[in-house]
Amino acid sequence: MLAGLGAAPLSYAEDLPAPVQALSNQGLTIHGQFEAPGGIRGYGASVQGQDMAIYLTPDGEHAIVGTLMDSDGNDLTEAQLDEHVRVPLEAETWQLLEESHWIQDGDTAAPRIIYTFTDANCPYCHQLWEQARPWVEAGKVQLRHIMVGILATNSPALAATMLGADDPSAALNAHSKGTRVSASAQPRDIEEQVYANNQLFEELGLYATPTSAFQRETESGSIRIDRIQGMPSEERLIEMMGSEAP
Repeated sequence: MLAGLGAAPLSYAEDLPAPVQALSNQGLTIHGQFEAPGGIRGYGASVQGQDMAIYLTPDGEHAIVGTLMDSDGNDLTEAQLDEHVRVPLEAETWQLLEESHWIQDGDTAAPRIIYTFTDANCPYCHQLWEQARPWVEAGKVQLRHIMVGILATNSPALAATMLGADDPSAALNAHSKGTRVSASAQPRDIEEQVYANNQLFEELGLYATPTSAFQRETESGSIRIDRIQGMPSEERLIEMMGSEAP
């Protein structure tokens, strides 16, 4: 799962009970309210990518942060965090990926989209590019390479050169096939695109390239994000691509 970067507080944040408002004032983001047993109210919250539940006592005077269990030892919090924190945060994260600066690899009409953070100096990124060819060339998957510069001193310049190319997709494909791109000076706005991608990489708590993100539908019908840091295993590659190789 990709951690979100925070979401807008509840629209009625000014009406939060005092103990919950106090936690909000301390930096917690309050995402949603849910029903809980025993006359208490629950609130989904997060801080620095960590999701949590807040439970307000019936008198409205005290708040408890933690996990609610029933008499059989069942966790009553996990499902609420999924619905009220993780799903909306991941939807926001997917939007951030969409709005990042990426190079298209594959058919725009492909039914499956995968975002992958790519460094031009990363051998595993080249390997993933190679392994994805059957799905990409069959029109089943579109890879969107979010170009970052983190592995070597010339990585930012290489990323900017590809993003700033007349045909970024052709530049990426040529580089991935072995025709190494030479870094060249780019306009400031292109350099800032690489900087923004690097920031997104860091803020999502990532540490390896490639890191790939894809969506899956749960049994309950909600859309979640899965991520794979580094080269996926054969099993995980099939899962990420959504099918066996064509």
